Amino acid sequence: MTDTTTAPGAPPADRDGTAVAAGVRRAARRSRGRRLVLQAAVLVAVLALWWLVTALQLVPALYLPSPGAVLHSFVQANTCRPVAEGLSRTVCGEQNYYLWEHLVASLQRIAAGLGTAVLAGLAVGFLMGSSRWLSVAFEPYLNFLRALPPLGYIGLLIVWLGIGDASKNVLLFLAAFPPIVIATVQGVRGVSADRTNAALSLGASRMQVATQVVLPSSLPSILSGVRLAAGFAWTTVVAAELNNGIPGIGGLAYLSGTQLNTPLTIACIITIGLVAVALDALIVRLGHVLVPWQGKA
Repeated sequence: MTDTTTAPGAPPADRDGTAVAAGVRRAARRSRGRRLVLQAAVLVAVLALWWLVTALQLVPALYLPSPGAVLHSFVQANTCRPVAEGLSRTVCGEQNYYLWEHLVASLQRIAAGLGTAVLAGLAVGFLMGSSRWLSVAFEPYLNFLRALPPLGYIGLLIVWLGIGDASKNVLLFLAAFPPIVIATVQGVRGVSADRTNAALSLGASRMQVATQVVLPSSLPSILSGVRLAAGFAWTTVVAAELNNGIPGIGGLAYLSGTQLNTPLTIACIITIGLVAVALDALIVRLGHVLVPWQGKA
């Protein structure tokens, strides 16, 4: 069957190639559609089960509030309301900030910590990947830092840097730095020696080889490391905001939990999770833009 979108005078091979490409695109669209339908069905089922459990009061509302209560708490955290019924005085948001302002404050801390980790991690990773001696000397300390849980040294950072944003930014940096360095080292070491030698034999300088051969070849590994680092940093945001974390979505989740405001705590947790998914999707999309050839060789 001939593809009607092909020009009548096109060679048979071109018509066949166009038909195959169109078929692949249609199959990909159908696959994405099926995935979205399946994911939506699972989400509806989870929400229905959650609502049923709370409607039947199988779990006390203190431990598991209804979806409606969580939604009400989310809306309340983003609007102004009277302090008490019948009073004209109003209060806006939670802890003197709207929930979206708490989220923006946390994202700013993530941007500072993760951005610094990307710059430093790339530099250190390139040096360690290019020098076997540097790798042998510093790899044990890098693995030691990677294995430390953030709560293990948050107290020390507060003693050194205080309870302001400096200690939080450094904590997020330390969470993101090791995976970026490790991924960069693996990417640099994975570059074929034949490729670099070919560039040198054609007259390229060491800097040109590093920027035009090694870096592009290492990008898939580096982006994977950045993706992992962003996840580590975002999961560390609650630990970073345990002390003086207002405004901050992690600090709000912690305080609302200590105040037994379970609906607001769950609203914060859902917000943190949705933002994490969005950040991950953004990095994946960035990878498709920067490394369009990945998986097509």
